[in-house]
Amino acid sequence: MTHPIPHELHRQLLAVRDNAYVPYSGHPVGAALESSDGQLFYGCNVEIANYKGLCAEASAIAAMVSSGRQAISALYVIGPGDHLCTPCGDCRQRIREFASTATRIHVLDGRGEWLKSYSMDELLPDSFGPENLGRPSSLRP
Repeated sequence: MTHPIPHELHRQLLAVRDNAYVPYSGHPVGAALESSDGQLFYGCNVEIANYKGLCAEASAIAAMVSSGRQAISALYVIGPGDHLCTPCGDCRQRIREFASTATRIHVLDGRGEWLKSYSMDELLPDSFGPENLGRPSSLRP
């Protein structure tokens, strides 16, 4: 089963991944997220010498939130190789904050070809979120 990636999204994902600043790991990652109103936001990983850099997913989420939006309808992650480059644990929790049960997370290979898609529950089962603190959540009504 394959999922065709729209040409412009494919091109932008490759470009943003290639802009990653990764002098320590050499592992560039790009992300694109679509907000609930259809806007696209991009991010890449940015490493720093103390190893507390910014992941691509976090970068894209920060761009979305900075624009005044707070809901992710889809997220695309592209790494450098043929393997799955899924979000790290910290990013899974960060995505969870802005995801709904309908949010899809798509993982692409280094050429931008679809490898696998996840729901938020598949990516982070039995997750902790705002509703666990008595706050409204977009994931759980």
